[in-house]
Amino acid sequence: MTDVYLLRRPGLVDYPHARRIQARLWRRRLRGEIPDTLLLLEHPPTITAGQAADLADLLVDWSELRRQGVAFFFADRGGSLTCHAPGQLVAYPIVDLRQRDRDVLQYVRDLEEVVIRMLADMSLSARRDERQAGVWVRDAKIASIGVAVRKWVTTHGVAINVCNDLNYFSLIRPCGVDQAMTSVSLELGRDVAPGDVVDLFVKPFAEVFSSGRVEGAVGRIVPQAATPVPLRPREE
Repeated sequence: MTDVYLLRRPGLVDYPHARRIQARLWRRRLRGEIPDTLLLLEHPPTITAGQAADLADLLVDWSELRRQGVAFFFADRGGSLTCHAPGQLVAYPIVDLRQRDRDVLQYVRDLEEVVIRMLADMSLSARRDERQAGVWVRDAKIASIGVAVRKWVTTHGVAINVCNDLNYFSLIRPCGVDQAMTSVSLELGRDVAPGDVVDLFVKPFAEVFSSGRVEGAVGRIVPQAATPVPLRPREE
């Protein structure tokens, strides 16, 4: 059974640095040097524009972004505009789709399934929308998905609103749609930090992407230069 590696970066990781980490992992995964790898982190306040972005969906001018300390970057992922902020758990899976029937749509559906299972473990009923990628609780979006696939190896991924300031989403039209946003903390009515949900995310990720469950190393922080921690599915 295939291992899944976990790399969890502490603190806030700026967007360009996260892209460099992904690029290194992408090259190693393409060459078969590492198994599928899950990178987990948080970003400082950042707006990113995917390949389908329309800058008309940016609802403030550049000076307002600077005033609020919000960075802006164009991204080589699918989708439109989205926001990142402290308190949002961002998951960047580096997955070889050559071993998964080269099915990008199924890969996106699998990411949605991971989030839906994670939220179910917190007694939150979530759903997908066949018209667009992401996960909703009732009519409010709680997780945004935008992926890139080159040579059938993935980068970018899913951003789950845990306790982040949702006011940043008022700066944009998220994914080009006027829609309500929500978070895990808002839905549960109590404070929940990204670190509180890491195990709850990694467990269904391993179930969906390696057909097993995770023990032991889930919560460990792996330094940049260290060997990733293998999350081995438990033998039944």
